[in-house]
Amino acid sequence: MKIAEVSKLLDISADTLRYYERIGLIPKIHRDKSGNRDYTELDCKWIKFIKCMRNAGMPIEILIEYVTLLQEGEHTAGVRKELLLEQREHLQDKIDELQQMLSYLNGKIDKYDEVIMKTEKELRNEVDK
Repeated sequence: MKIAEVSKLLDISADTLRYYERIGLIPKIHRDKSGNRDYTELDCKWIKFIKCMRNAGMPIEILIEYVTLLQEGEHTAGVRKELLLEQREHLQDKIDELQQMLSYLNGKIDKYDEVIMKTEKELRNEVDK
């Protein structure tokens, strides 16, 4: 599969795909006779994994560390799991913070509705007089 197809399929820019390959987040992509990248299904799975981790907020540096450890083999499983646990904790903290912001915003909206309803009622009463 060519880079444009993968880019469209996985909703990730071709520039980002090249960058991920250059920094080692995805393995070197096989090239066809013309020198064009030719992505396999396994390559696409790597890209999906990296995209998922980035969407979860994992920094590039941590991802590079994770991928490097993964390529070193099973003896790094404990360290890799610890990296994922740390990322989960960061993500949970962010979710908690967003929940607090949402609660605050909902409170403001509720108060706003109360004020508007009161004002509109007063306006209706003035019109009825």
